[in-house]
Amino acid sequence: MTNLFNISPELLELANDAEKDAASSFRELSENAEFNSAKVLKAFIDNRVSESCLKGTTGYGYGDIGRDTLDAVYAQALGGEDAVVRHNFVNGTHALSTALFGVLRPGDEMLSLTGSPYDTMEEVIGIRGESGRGSLKDFGVRYSQCELLENGMPDLKAIRNNASGKKVGYIQRSRGYSLRPSFTVDVIGEMISAARAANPDITIIVDNCYGEFVEKREPLAVGADLIVGSLIKNPGGAVASTGGYICGKKDLVALCADRLACIGVGKEVGCTLSQSREMFLGFFLAPTVVESALKTSVFACALFEKLGFTTFPKSTEKRTDIIASICLENEERLTAFCQGIQKGSPVDSFVTPEAWDMPGYESKVIMAAGAFTMGASIELSADAPIREPYAVWLQGGITYPSGKLGILMAAQQLLDKGLIEL
Repeated sequence: MTNLFNISPELLELANDAEKDAASSFRELSENAEFNSAKVLKAFIDNRVSESCLKGTTGYGYGDIGRDTLDAVYAQALGGEDAVVRHNFVNGTHALSTALFGVLRPGDEMLSLTGSPYDTMEEVIGIRGESGRGSLKDFGVRYSQCELLENGMPDLKAIRNNASGKKVGYIQRSRGYSLRPSFTVDVIGEMISAARAANPDITIIVDNCYGEFVEKREPLAVGADLIVGSLIKNPGGAVASTGGYICGKKDLVALCADRLACIGVGKEVGCTLSQSREMFLGFFLAPTVVESALKTSVFACALFEKLGFTTFPKSTEKRTDIIASICLENEERLTAFCQGIQKGSPVDSFVTPEAWDMPGYESKVIMAAGAFTMGASIELSADAPIREPYAVWLQGGITYPSGKLGILMAAQQLLDKGLIEL
């Protein structure tokens, strides 16, 4: 590799060794991306995507062929009966909130099968924050959770014992700001089976953020009723500027669409403005962009393991989302790592990240995100709450070469500050 960034020769040698160690994982990721790319292409062809689908609409958006076709493409590729894919989902939490409010009614109870939810969902549910602002709790929806086992895996016995009488079983596929494992589709299937053994009618909603196209199957294939995600993560392919999706059972998608728009309107209106082409192209590219992000993740873990740090998952472990956690052990290293990622970013490389009180989070958060789309987790970024165990959560990488360089810049920053030794 041409050393245009003045990376330490010793660090480059270590990186070469890490890349060699990752070779078998890389081959598996490429094969997976080829499978998912074919699946997406077939959905485009089967649903007769045309040039007219790429044109946006204004106003009410009646008869928007692009909007309706994109819903059908998502549904087929992700294994659902229907989908609602919209640029006006402001983030993944908004899409998840829409799904929960769409399905749940006063007096219902929601059971989290995967322990505590991601920070931004706590106020939606009503387990943190002010009352009276319109959380699920304010609307009379009860909440309980099955704690995870000590090894971070789901407690299937507890799920079976607690699923009875619950309207919704909620699964968070990714780890959030925790060091537990992200859950494979197979493990998600085990959770669903455990819940349905006690309650055949329970509705399973999966937060699928960061997980799309990481495996060959999505959670709908193992019995989930709805999966939900963000377009500035995996399925937007680093092209979509904003948006989210809800995909799964047709009747449930209709309820969610009514919640997003209004009762009686649902999926029938909603102009796409100039967003259709971005959303189609991003979804088409998503499997290979996810491949690049996963290769970046594996490389980062392999390199930092060689530097003596603990990573979750280990570089050799199977991936089920694009996120990796690196335990940097103190705030100084955590800050330096994020600053190094920022220095290696194509946008705003000159900016120095600092921790701040980010809306929706309990602790101060530091975030490195020199991205073409602000906050896009499919682009190389690193963020962390400033709290023990001082782990950084790393995700994204539009291309593997740029992702690899970003990781090297982070390691070099630690080296320059005397925070690691080679």
